[in-house]
Amino acid sequence: MSRVTVMRAEHAQEVLAIYRFGIDEGDATFETAAPAWEEFDRRRLPEHRLVALDDSERVLGWAAVARVSDRHAYAGVVQHSVYVHPGARRRGVGHALLRALLASTDAAGIWTVQSGIFPENTASLALHVQAGFRVIGTRERIGRHRGRWRDVVLVERRSPSVD
Repeated sequence: MSRVTVMRAEHAQEVLAIYRFGIDEGDATFETAAPAWEEFDRRRLPEHRLVALDDSERVLGWAAVARVSDRHAYAGVVQHSVYVHPGARRRGVGHALLRALLASTDAAGIWTVQSGIFPENTASLALHVQAGFRVIGTRERIGRHRGRWRDVVLVERRSPSVD
């Protein structure tokens, strides 16, 4: 069983290790290395960073958002990430994190949560559809990753609590 709580600096080592697992697997991000904690911390909004912890307080996964733009018109639009430790997958951790993240962004008046997902990451795509995200489309050959062109499926969720 896991519980979702606010991500704190004490979780940094485990959060970045989980991020590295996703990077190393090759279908989670265009990133090729996890940043230092200071950069990770600076890029993500502190009020919407969560971790799932097991009964021993080990981090099973994390979720966070970043602004898509500094322009006022996009103040309620964020891009999110959800990462789950390989040993904790298929146990509802990603679902719990995403549900808690959406509750947090809804409460803050964020009207759009979006992400780009590699089409090969079928588990993430299924999780997002189950959580109410819709597929906007596919950006074909949008970037090179490990020597090959990659497509990205754009997904978004509009908050039901913001009109």
